[in-house]
Amino acid sequence: MNRPAKLSLAVALALGLAACGQKEEPKKAAAPAAPAGPVVTIAHAGPLTGGIAHLGKDDENGVALAVAKANESKMVTIDGKPVTFKMVSEDDQADPKVGTTVAQKLVDAKVAAVVGHLNSGVSIPSSEIYSKAGIPMISGSATNPQLTERGLKTVFRTVGRDDQQGPAIASYIAHELKAKKVAIADDKTAYGEGLANEVEKTLKGAKVSVVGRERTTDKETDFKAILTKIKAKNPDVVFYGGMDAQAGPMIRQMKQLGINAKLVGGDGICSAELAKLAGGAMADNQVVCAEAGGVDANGKPGMDKFYADFKKKFGTDVQIYAPYVYDAVNVMVAAMVKAGSADPKVYLPVLAKTEGYKGVTGTISFDEKGDVKNGALTLYTYKDGKKSQIAVVH
Repeated sequence: MNRPAKLSLAVALALGLAACGQKEEPKKAAAPAAPAGPVVTIAHAGPLTGGIAHLGKDDENGVALAVAKANESKMVTIDGKPVTFKMVSEDDQADPKVGTTVAQKLVDAKVAAVVGHLNSGVSIPSSEIYSKAGIPMISGSATNPQLTERGLKTVFRTVGRDDQQGPAIASYIAHELKAKKVAIADDKTAYGEGLANEVEKTLKGAKVSVVGRERTTDKETDFKAILTKIKAKNPDVVFYGGMDAQAGPMIRQMKQLGINAKLVGGDGICSAELAKLAGGAMADNQVVCAEAGGVDANGKPGMDKFYADFKKKFGTDVQIYAPYVYDAVNVMVAAMVKAGSADPKVYLPVLAKTEGYKGVTGTISFDEKGDVKNGALTLYTYKDGKKSQIAVVH
């Protein structure tokens, strides 16, 4: 008689469990490997809800892409040790009060660096909190001069200021558009009002007639009252200091009221989303806007690659500021590497002396205030709903 083959212990246990109506316990998945070396946290802060959430998300994605590429390279070492970077992101709702609460939260979390905030009106009070804690912040979008005029040694930006942007826009209005009469409106924010003031001052210096100055808010969507006043002045150009969330409806309502003037604005309206926000009311070449940055022909391949990498990773186009926050992260990482430390006290002096860093937005060097030296400005119009570059000026 043949003797039954001996069962392996594993099979016997399985059969025994089955006989008792029990299932074999599944094997537990292996725990993910711990990151090699120290983890360095870089924070993003900006509006992730509300009317300009698409711009805040653009910034967040720019930071995320820089962090991902730094980790993928496996080349970043600080003091001889491999480093893993981590992003945390907070929603400041484009509100100064929320922004300062977010800033304190990030300070309490002991982040190594902050990229943000998007709005000047949020960046200015929040920067006071980072400064007291000694944590460096770089904004890729806040253009109000006051941000860097207060002597805070922890504050930097990778874009030009309103007192660079405003005169360049006004010069284009006066000399290229040859406007005789300009109406100005702003959203009462630190950014919108500050930029409008610079434009008005330069236009008056160029003997261009400013026929009206109207005020709205960054939450408004009905501009018919102020546009009716503007229409009565019959301007060649309407300059708007504010963001695209208001400029889009303003373009629609200009068309409804029969206002044929060009609409000119700063980087706040100069987004990929503007044509959609205008609801099909934007005519070709009707809008001229200035982006606080830009690259010449030599820098175009690097910027084009960034746009392609961004689209591949996130499935969406760059709005405005993503390249500038991307460079902000990389400038901070380069300073940490050079200093041999991610401790803000150690790498901050190195960051302040950044000179000749080759970024996707151009060569970045900081002056003694934390402003980017020789900041460029790119002028755009829109054709078939797409941004079309006019010129890069310095």
